[in-house]
Amino acid sequence: MTNELHNNKSLSLTSRILIGLGLGLLVGSIFKWIIGGQDDVYISLGFFDLAIKGFFVDGLLTIGGSIFVASLKMLVVPLVFVSLVCGTCNLSDPSKLGRLGGKSIGLYLLTTAIAISIAISLANLVSFDKIAGLQTSSEFVAKEAPSLANVIINMFPTNPISAMAEGNMLQVIVFALLFGIAMTLSGEPGKHLAKTFNNLNDVILKLVTLLMNLAPIGVFCLIAKLFSSIDYAAIAELVKYFFVVLLALFIHALIVYPTLLKTITGLSPFTFLTKMKANALFAFSTSSSSATMPVTLETATKKLGANNSVASFTVPLGATINMDGTAIMQGVATVFIAQIFAVDLTTSDYLMVILTATLASVGTAGVPGVGLIMLAMVLNQVGLPVEGIAIIMGVDRLLDMTRTAVNVTGDCMVTCIVAKTEGELDEGIFNDKHAAEQLEEIHFNKK
Repeated sequence: MTNELHNNKSLSLTSRILIGLGLGLLVGSIFKWIIGGQDDVYISLGFFDLAIKGFFVDGLLTIGGSIFVASLKMLVVPLVFVSLVCGTCNLSDPSKLGRLGGKSIGLYLLTTAIAISIAISLANLVSFDKIAGLQTSSEFVAKEAPSLANVIINMFPTNPISAMAEGNMLQVIVFALLFGIAMTLSGEPGKHLAKTFNNLNDVILKLVTLLMNLAPIGVFCLIAKLFSSIDYAAIAELVKYFFVVLLALFIHALIVYPTLLKTITGLSPFTFLTKMKANALFAFSTSSSSATMPVTLETATKKLGANNSVASFTVPLGATINMDGTAIMQGVATVFIAQIFAVDLTTSDYLMVILTATLASVGTAGVPGVGLIMLAMVLNQVGLPVEGIAIIMGVDRLLDMTRTAVNVTGDCMVTCIVAKTEGELDEGIFNDKHAAEQLEEIHFNKK
């Protein structure tokens, strides 16, 4: 009996999340069949229909999933601020921030440009003009995206407390960097304050671990709710578009990222991808790089071995400006919309799409509905009808989940490269298959 309990406890967090995801998909699909069944099924299961829709889907599943996502988002601002202050004040050379910034932004823009190039190339190999039943009467009205100049100006907060309350990550990052540099230059008082921040950082990371142990339940609720209400007919109509985007995402995550990592650092791509499993599952279930940021930061430091002084800078920055998954969607969507509206795009148009989407990944940082806003910008740039966005919105939810998993994988890949080139990567931790596994356990009876 003791051995059985030990074996159950030894089940990894990744395995528990996968079980939660699989059960959520199964339960959600069953609920969908019952709620959206044929007329005869409706008649015989009318009571269960109401019970499942009202009590489970709109009740327990919605509450459980919302609490899980809200709990992750709750940690984002304090984790980023405290971790970034700790990382900055621990730098012996504050000028190192310039190198970190240059390398990080350069790599993020490079991977984004590669992503959209792959997407456009794949999309042009597929003909979308034979897809039937598409309606273009509905319109999508995009909010106006801010200019790049305004984004740069707005990076500097007039009220840092307000920036934290509103979750404006660029302003929080800038304030944390300035605060950390000031602590470094303050001598003895800064050292005393640094100890407090380091202790606070340990407590916050333990809170992250606590929430990670609840992840299987949260993932189950999110996936079950999604599959109980998703419109399968919409997916069927756009199946080719869906799978082209999915293929491009997999190529980018499983070929481009590992190739860059191996070429620049010599680190094992297999080890990297293996350690990204739990993080990618978190991102897939939440569809939010920001909500997944606490888990991404812990993965980068505790599992991949990146020093906190690097990871606390590159991970929040990546969650803000790294839009590789979204860029892939834009590339395929542009070709798709152009073909169904019978608009021919020239080579210069495609180059303009690549340039616009790459720069927009920074220019629209922090804007709600960033993916659709960026796509509207791209379509306008090459003269395509913006109302075409309404056609792909039916399947965008599932693709958005996969895009987020790709984005967080890119965040960790760039973190590893920057940390390795700065001599801030512990290869012993990176190569340790069981690194941080003990940190995923919570013992409430510990004295």
